[in-house]
Amino acid sequence: MSLQPPVRPEYIYDLPPLGKMTLVKPLPFTTRLWNQAWLRKSVIILVLILLWEGAARWQNNDLLLPGFIQTLKAFMQDMASGELPTKIGFSLSTLIKGYVIGTVLALVLSSLAVSTRVGRDLLSTLTSMFNPLPAIALLPLSLLWFGLGENSLIFVLVHSVMWPMALNTYAGFMGVSDTLRMTGRNYGLRGLRYVWYILIPAALPSILSGLKIGWAFAWRTLIAAELVFGASSGKGGLGWYIFQNRNELFTDRVFAGLISVIIIGLLVEGLIFTTLERVTVKRWGMQK
Repeated sequence: MSLQPPVRPEYIYDLPPLGKMTLVKPLPFTTRLWNQAWLRKSVIILVLILLWEGAARWQNNDLLLPGFIQTLKAFMQDMASGELPTKIGFSLSTLIKGYVIGTVLALVLSSLAVSTRVGRDLLSTLTSMFNPLPAIALLPLSLLWFGLGENSLIFVLVHSVMWPMALNTYAGFMGVSDTLRMTGRNYGLRGLRYVWYILIPAALPSILSGLKIGWAFAWRTLIAAELVFGASSGKGGLGWYIFQNRNELFTDRVFAGLISVIIIGLLVEGLIFTTLERVTVKRWGMQK
């Protein structure tokens, strides 16, 4: 004889209304303020500036380590005289040319690698050969092939951008899910249309990472090349500005040139790449 479990009676409870209760408590003003990324980064920069100024005053040798205030004066003087804007304009002009050419070549090479077996072998072989090769090491050959001009700098910039960009793009292409690949095939997409409409949007986070890495490599390579190469076609960029002031023992202007390099890097990272991520991969839910 099996025993049945007892049936428990049902009850209905009428809950009293909550009344006037604060369901959302606003955060304190200081907490909301500290949640702003720009403020936290500004505090970090301010601390670094204070440490720099304190170290300079403790060193008490302007030739070895000028203070932040002295460097800021030199920076403002050369900006007002037009010398620094001219150098910055020349460096950015050269950088953009080499960066664009290197990016386009990397996309073409990555698209070829993801489409054909020969292209995949070509990308693997070329990146194994040339990616470990420092771009600045090609400067003597670049000067021999292209002469004392802007083309020599562009050549080494293309080398510094192309290989890391190609590797990141190809890794992003290979990470695209099979579902998206089959969707593109079902719609009849082939060749460049398949890469443009399916692979590039799906692999955009990796492509943006490659763009950032390529930018950093190109910027460092350009400054180093100008330090070694000097002026190009009677003109010089930020690297030449730093090198020339170092020879004349204007250390404050050397630091002013270094600050210009840092400011440009921060602006490109904070304005261009951050905006590009916000309107693409973050808006699409592909990145937090």
